[in-house]
This record gives sequence, structure tokens and C-alpha cells, in this order.
Amino acid sequence: MLRRLVLFGLLGLLAACATASRLDAASDVHALLVAIRDEDRTAFDARVDREALKAEISSRLARETSRLKIEGLDLGRLGALAAPALANFAGDALIQPRVFRQVAEAYGYSRDKPLPGTVAIASRLKAMPDGRVCATVEKDGPCVLIFTRNAEGRWRLSGFEGDLSSLKIRL
Repeated sequence: MLRRLVLFGLLGLLAACATASRLDAASDVHALLVAIRDEDRTAFDARVDREALKAEISSRLARETSRLKIEGLDLGRLGALAAPALANFAGDALIQPRVFRQVAEAYGYSRDKPLPGTVAIASRLKAMPDGRVCATVEKDGPCVLIFTRNAEGRWRLSGFEGDLSSLKIRL
């Protein structure tokens, strides 16, 4: 009986830590949403880990292109070679507030609606086993945006697991 109580107590502490991480992250996610809405490049850049996003995009591009085959040609190797250059371009062209506004709008955060508070945002975040948190479109849906806590304790956008085609450059 005592073991069960200790086990439930430990599980409760773990759940509380996960909730605290989500609430803590929610304030930085809110600040990111404000930067996106206001097209504030400086505030946006402070809340985005550009190098992590570039690395993730490069990896995803390499995986996607490795599946491409044209009669007798294996484009996987070409994709692996081109992915870092494409990711570098994507880092400069895609990782900016006006592009991520489209992602925010997919979440229902449009310019004509007030942004939700941190508690509402926290309810859409999931704690991940490795200490990161992710934002989902639906309550128990797959992760779309991934946030990692940096050395200063700020949560920064570090991954995008949504559909890459949803990131469009508007001229």
C-alpha cells in the first residue's frame, strides 16, 4: 500500500513538472505569436532557434528527396547533397514572421482575433519525453511546432513538424 502511495506521489510530481513546463513555455509561445502578428523581426528572432530549424529542415528535405526516383535515377544522393544548401536558403527565406503567420492562422490565430492567454496556450502544448514541448493543432493531435528551453531559460521555436508546403513565401 505504501509503495502505491509513493508511486502515485511520484507520478503526481511528474505531471506537475510537465504542467509547469507547459505553462512556462506558454508565455514564450505567446510572445512568439505577438511577434508574428506584429511582424516584429527582432522579437521573432529572439524566440526562434534558427540553427535548429535549419538542421531539422535539412534533415527533412534529405528524407523527402531520398524517396524520389526517376527511371533509373536515384535522387536520394542528390537530395542529401542539396538539402543543406536548401535548408540554408529556407532558413533565410522561410524562418520569418510573415511566413509563420500562415501557421498561426492555421491554429486559428488571425490578426482580427485577440491572442489567447498563456493558460489557453498551455492547454495546446504537450510535454515531450526529452524535455521539449510541442504545440498541436488539435488537443491530442501530432506535434507541429517544437520548443526547446535554452540556457537562459527561454523557450524557443526549434522544430517544425508540420507540412513543409504550408510554409510559403509571400512576395
